Amino acid sequence: MRTVVQLHKPMYTEIGGLSTWEVIPSPGLEMEALDPFLFLNDHGPQVYPPNNEGLPFGPHPHKGFETITFILDGDLVHRDNTGYVSAIKAGGVQWMTAGKGIIHSEISSDEFKQKGGNIEMLQLWVNLPKRLKETDPGYIGLQANDIPAIDLGVGAKLNLISGEYQGSKGPVNSLTGLWMSTLEMKAGAGQRFEVDPSRQVFFYVTKGQVMVNGEKVGGKTLVRFGTEGSIITVNATEDAVILFGHGSPTGEPIVARGPFVMNTEEEIRQAWKDYQQGRFGKPLDH
Repeated sequence: MRTVVQLHKPMYTEIGGLSTWEVIPSPGLEMEALDPFLFLNDHGPQVYPPNNEGLPFGPHPHKGFETITFILDGDLVHRDNTGYVSAIKAGGVQWMTAGKGIIHSEISSDEFKQKGGNIEMLQLWVNLPKRLKETDPGYIGLQANDIPAIDLGVGAKLNLISGEYQGSKGPVNSLTGLWMSTLEMKAGAGQRFEVDPSRQVFFYVTKGQVMVNGEKVGGKTLVRFGTEGSIITVNATEDAVILFGHGSPTGEPIVARGPFVMNTEEEIRQAWKDYQQGRFGKPLDH
């Protein structure tokens, strides 16, 4: 079994009125700790009233990594300056490659702003190695029915976003070979996974309670594993939802400043210069 070396609780904050748990980085867990996984914010659950202003993430740039956004409840409208417009509802996923530079916004639909409702979503940042940091930007929007739901038996279901599992293949062909899923488990369900020891595991319990390799893990807790061993056992003691993935570490220096993640300070300065001089493409007006 892989050894559990840390159970990390996130730090609470608010972003434009949106209840947010900053999982990584936050005190006790630096951005470099889970290479290639850089950042996770857990938003909600939160009820928005009718005639609300929606999510606060207006136009902003990114460069050097990928964002994966999991919409557990509510909706999310993505718009970017490559021309993509995509409204994803509960159960769906947005996968954006920032690459050499993109400007996008993430806001609520007009319907949600008018009617209100519940919002719950997670955004994960995954680093790109130096060889891919100048790749063309791209976007994939997946509704819930675009994602294979693999019945694991006895009350467990794995929603496979990228990679392969039990003969199924996720709809995203990851540039870096990332394996990514969400795992839904009813109380009493159990499952055993095998992950190559060379791969970094990302395991975040967003709801419920589980036993992971003998450790009790409650909701809104990130499990950090050691690098030895390959077996991960999960047994749900309450209904649970888990963000579960693994990837190959870049093994490269990480320099992150705001919306850019590069390898050196000079590359960060150049990224800001490129953005300010319009090299990320045309701006978004909303």
